[in-house]
Amino acid sequence: MTSLRNYANRVYSLLEEYANASDGKLRLKRIDPEPFSEAEDQANGFGLTAASVGVAGDAIYFGLAGRNDVDDEQIIAFFDPSQEQLLEYQISKLIYQLAVSQEVNATVITDLPVHGGQDPLSGRYQTRWAIFDQLEQLYEVEVLDSSAVSIPEQTDVLVLVHPQNYSEVLNLAVDQYVMAGGKALIFVDPLAESDTMGVMAGSSVSNLDALLSAWGIEFNAGQVLLDAKNGLEIRTQTGVERHLGYVGVDAQGISENDVVTSGLEVINGASFGALSKAKNAKFHFSPLLQSSQYADLVDSGSYMASQQLDEIARLHAGNHHMYVLAARISGVLNSAYETIPESVDWPHPLRTKTAAANLIVVADTDLLTDRFWGSQSQFFGQTLFTPFANNGDFVINAVENLAGSDALISVRSRGTYARPFEVVDELAVEAEQAFRDTEQSLQQQLQETEQALNELQAQWDASGNVLLTAEQQQTIDAYLQQKIEIRKALREVRHQLDKDIEQLGITLKVVNIMVAPLVLGMLLWLIMSLVRPRAKGGQV
Repeated sequence: MTSLRNYANRVYSLLEEYANASDGKLRLKRIDPEPFSEAEDQANGFGLTAASVGVAGDAIYFGLAGRNDVDDEQIIAFFDPSQEQLLEYQISKLIYQLAVSQEVNATVITDLPVHGGQDPLSGRYQTRWAIFDQLEQLYEVEVLDSSAVSIPEQTDVLVLVHPQNYSEVLNLAVDQYVMAGGKALIFVDPLAESDTMGVMAGSSVSNLDALLSAWGIEFNAGQVLLDAKNGLEIRTQTGVERHLGYVGVDAQGISENDVVTSGLEVINGASFGALSKAKNAKFHFSPLLQSSQYADLVDSGSYMASQQLDEIARLHAGNHHMYVLAARISGVLNSAYETIPESVDWPHPLRTKTAAANLIVVADTDLLTDRFWGSQSQFFGQTLFTPFANNGDFVINAVENLAGSDALISVRSRGTYARPFEVVDELAVEAEQAFRDTEQSLQQQLQETEQALNELQAQWDASGNVLLTAEQQQTIDAYLQQKIEIRKALREVRHQLDKDIEQLGITLKVVNIMVAPLVLGMLLWLIMSLVRPRAKGGQV
């Protein structure tokens, strides 16, 4: 209760700062809604949430309701102390929405089947992507394909998903939209697995190089990221295995310093690429999503040719490097065009530079597909979508943030600090690599044993033996026993890997949480006993 009261005082002090800085444009009124009072009815009418505290379950209102001159209303239902890092952004967003009360228009350009349809490979009907359902519930969304020749004038946020084969006029339109200060959310991919036809044709690579390279954004479309630590576990015919190309970016790789990603826990995707800032670029490059430090970039062709997970794992060269998977780009960008191409009829003056660029670039498109962040179920004829990752939150946050003013976009969340158990992570990766080597050796022994057994049986069958001799039966029994022992060793290796990592984590946590403070306390006691003045003559 005391901590909540202290937080309430900090919130009110911040609101007073907003009011003082507004030069009279903001009027702040503090109301204490007592039970069964008119003020409580007013708080309920605004939609503020009452929290129950104490043994008696007393209701406490701790929110903010705002109203402008035309009676538009916006609220923060409850100031959650766990979301204090987003406090400035929440208040600034409420004020901005009241000051600029207009609907957000998002223009999406993509050739991917975001509206659903029949899968050309399986023949099954695919549902509409849930992430676009959510966008349309919140904003006015217009979806265009790559045949578009212009960007609609009312566009607040431009969303490019897997740009491929853009015409010269569409490339110019996108470039000039950005040069005019337009906000854009761009998804590129070295291997868009949701592009079924492209994968079949071997051309599922996003291609926006002409613009990205001119802007100073480096994206190698020929390399796919493998992450030995953040690879997702998937179910296969032989059990649960780690797929190094299917990456779950955890809290350590998600920026807490940006309001778009602050508070998100995990974002899943497949065959990510990597982004970086060109050497002479002058814009500000802020990473939003990053791989672990155990990542490696491999040739996308080799990745596509690998059919088994162990083949993909062997592509990882053991390099320890961290890569940027998504970034915010802001500031100075140069146009990809010095003159208007002769083949393009462009009625506007050419902008060759902007100092007000606001982009978010993501090196993956598969994170938009349903299978990486949610599951569908049927409930009384209704389709329910249950998220298990924050992919949808990330996209919604990005569009919402980019749709705001430049001042609102520049608001950053308060930083937090969490020190990971890096030793545990490093040993876990090394242990898993050792496990893969042992597993591969055992698998090879198992294959050789099975092959020898098959050759013996084929040889004896060809000779017409119906009854095996004692020696032949003994040989078969020996091979069968060896096969059983190898399978047992495989299970033991897999079990021991998880057990060792878990035990190591527990041991280090105990050392950090209990032993270290005890040692520090003993050292302080020893120091105090040495410097304490000795008694003289029975007196201290």
